[in-house]
Formats: sequence, structure tokens, C-alpha cells
Amino acid sequence: MSGPWLQEGPHEECGVFGIYAPQRDVARLTFFGLYALQHRGQESAGIATSDGRAAYSHKGMGLVAQVFNEDNLRPLQGHLAIGHNRYSTTGISHLRNVQPYLIETIHGPLGLAHNGNLTNALQLRQSLLERGVGLSSTTDSEVITQILAAPAEVWTNGNNKNSTKTETDHWINRLQALMLVAEGAYSLVILTRNAVYATRDPLGLRPLCLGQLSNGGYVVASESCALLTIGAKYLREVKPGEILRLNEQGVTTFVGRVSTRRALCIFEYVYFARPDSILEEQVIHTVRQQMGGQLAREAPAEADIVVGVPDSATPAAIGYSLESGLPYTEGLTKNRYIGRTFIEPDDALRQLGVHLKYNPLTSNLKGKRVVLVDDSIVRGNTAGPMVQLMREGGALEVHVRVSSPPVRHPCFMGVDMATYKQLIAHNLNIEGIRQQIGADTLAYLSLKGMTTAIREALAVAETGHCDACFSGNYPISIPVWLFDENREKPIFEEMWG
Repeated sequence: MSGPWLQEGPHEECGVFGIYAPQRDVARLTFFGLYALQHRGQESAGIATSDGRAAYSHKGMGLVAQVFNEDNLRPLQGHLAIGHNRYSTTGISHLRNVQPYLIETIHGPLGLAHNGNLTNALQLRQSLLERGVGLSSTTDSEVITQILAAPAEVWTNGNNKNSTKTETDHWINRLQALMLVAEGAYSLVILTRNAVYATRDPLGLRPLCLGQLSNGGYVVASESCALLTIGAKYLREVKPGEILRLNEQGVTTFVGRVSTRRALCIFEYVYFARPDSILEEQVIHTVRQQMGGQLAREAPAEADIVVGVPDSATPAAIGYSLESGLPYTEGLTKNRYIGRTFIEPDDALRQLGVHLKYNPLTSNLKGKRVVLVDDSIVRGNTAGPMVQLMREGGALEVHVRVSSPPVRHPCFMGVDMATYKQLIAHNLNIEGIRQQIGADTLAYLSLKGMTTAIREALAVAETGHCDACFSGNYPISIPVWLFDENREKPIFEEMWG
């Protein structure tokens, strides 16, 4: 949960939350749901609610606890709500890009919160502008909102094979139309006057799950940890290509767009998801521990102890320890609050870098050969200072082991590593990275090993994941110009920001 001045690793675009709960304070429940999803986005937060007559909204820049208080939660009345945490990968960090978006349509209020990236957003944006639709932000999420505001026929020309003749819900028809023209990654929660809708792209690139409250209300969220936080029972994942409607009739499911394959972002297992969340019916901590065990088999080290970079690499470090027989211990103490400030440090403090957030545990490190396990090295900004912290703590040797493969390719589906220039493994080989970070040895988990570990943890014969950032094999068509190695900015910031 780092502030903008202390980047630890890749960030995903956002977390989304939606709820139907009569007789409950849905704004307050959404607040706590977003609080549980804070790790998915720290730039801004917002909530929109509906009481069946009107919609209400509050949003702002900052963390959930900074944006909301008793005074601005109180006016958010109703039994329906959606919420959003944002980390910008499309559109600059600005108040006008904060979600949920809330507009008025011929059928009443329409609110939307989005996790992901549309790869054809520029074409869709141009089409909207040509139709005379005004846009106020620089995000693909507003593009989605405006597409939903138009009749389905505008986008399908009557060619919606998934449309049900007896279905009178125009929002279902519009969501189906959107899914025919939208390409890329999206998990959406949509607020209308009388219902909350949720949908997931046909590849299931971004996660989304469904839960139930004890009083019969229903919840959807990016991760199951948000369900447990508010006392909801996890039911299942939202299927790729599925549309859910939550209202007084309970949960109704519709086909949005037929899914022919699955491609959940594999980085959810590496880094993004909270370790207590459930993905593909398995607890994330279990999967990461399995990956750490596989890493120990592939890349053993002559060492005395195993240390994990807190907190995301801890499960992998435990797995490495169990498999290797080397004792696991804490080697770094993390200041869990300093990274949550948006106050910029002065130049002298900025030069301290990771010292602001981590202190070495000298009593555990002094005189030891250390295996330092990290979950990923993307830009390489913090790996070197982490190795230096180990040495300052008295470590004789530092052997860095990474529980994922080298990140050599950019992501265009909602992760902020969208240019080649950002990726250290694209520009240096493993030996070059080792020299740059100052480790005695460096080894990564192989792509095959990572896939094997995940498959074994899930107890399935085959998995369906997007591993494009490691392999370069993208599950969807990517515009050629995005692969320009000289491009320095993410797509939307470059074109519109």
C-alpha cells in the first residue's frame, strides 16, 4: 500500500465491490469492503448508492479511510451500492478519473466501477465522439459507461445472438451489446435504480466473486477477502462472460458473451491478491507456498536461513523453507503505516528509499548466509536496496530467489507495467540483474515450474491463465504500435493525458 513516492512492485488498476442488502447500511458495508480491497488501488476511492428513487455518490483522492468519514457516508442512502478503489493505469491520477462514474440516463441513474483495461478503447472512444457523446475523463471506464447509456441496437445493429427474446431488462441487453464490442480485460459492477449488475470479460482476465449475507442480501467483489470482512459467505466466482443481476429476486444469471477459454491473470497468484483470498477455489497463500517449494527444488542455495520480503513474498519464503529444510525467519521489519501517507518526503528522506519502510533485524541476520525470497522483480527499483539492507543487517551472503519468472513483456490488460522501458528483465539478462542488485546469486522460478506449482495447488490437470508478461503470449490481439520499445508512457496517458 505504498504512496506514490515509494513503488514496491506492479500495481493493478483497482478493486470493485457491489451489494444488494435491504435493511442494511450498504454505504457502510461498501466502505469496509473497499477497505479490505485497499491493496488493489490506493490513489482514489468512491461509493455510489441507490434507494430505488435516486442515486447518491461520494468519491475522492486518497485511501479509503482518507476519503470517507461519518459525515459523507451518512447521505449515501439506499439498499444498493457499488464501490471502487483505483490505481491509474489508464488515465492520469486526477479527480475527474475517480470512480464510480454516475450519470443520468433515460432509464434513470447509471453508475459503473471497472477493473481492467480495454485494448480497443481508443476506437470505442472515437466512435462515441463521432456520435456526439462528450467525455470528461481520460479513462476507458467512462467509455464503457457511455456505451451502456445508449440503446443496445446502437452497438449491435440487431446482431446480438445472446439476447433473449423474452428478456425485458434493457440493462442486460446493453451489457450484452457492450460485451460484443469491448475487447480486453474488465470486471464491472453497475448500479441502476433497482439493481446491481456484475460481469466479467469472456477470458476472466480480472477476478470477481459472489457472496451472500446472512439476511439474504448479495455481494460481488474483486476478492473474497472483502466478503469475509463484512460477514458475507463466499459462494463462487463470477464465470467469465457471465452477467449477474442482484435485486429483490435474488441472483439472476445471464450469458453476456460465450467464453471459449480462460485466461485469469497469473499475477494474481504471484502478487496482486491478498493471501487469504480464494481464487479458482483455492486459498492464495497455499498457491504461493507451493510456488516457493517449487523454487527451492529448481534453485537451491548454500545458505543458513530463508527470509521473505514482507508481506507478499512471505508465503513463498515459507514454501522455500519447508522444501529446502533451511529455517525460515524474519529478516526485515516493515513499517506498515509510512507507505500509506501521501505526504511527499523531502530530498534527504527520499534518499533513504526503502529505509523509510523497512529495517533489518540484525539479530537474525548477523553472520548468516541468507536466501532472500521475493515474489517478483519488475523494475528493479527496490531489489538492490533490499539486498543492501540485508548486508547492513550483518548478512554474510545474500542469495536472491524470485518465486515467479522474469517479467520481460508489458501488460496491456490493467497492470501498470505497460512499456518495455519499465522492465529490467527486458533490458538485462539474469547475470546483469544480479550485478545491478548486488546479490551473490540470483535465480527465478521457471515458467514451467510456476505453472506446475499452480496446477498442483489447484489440483487440476490444466489451468487457464494469462502469462503474457512472462511468456509474451497474449490471449487477445494487441495493437502493433503498443509494442514500440521507445514508448515511455502507458497507452491512455500518452494519448489523452
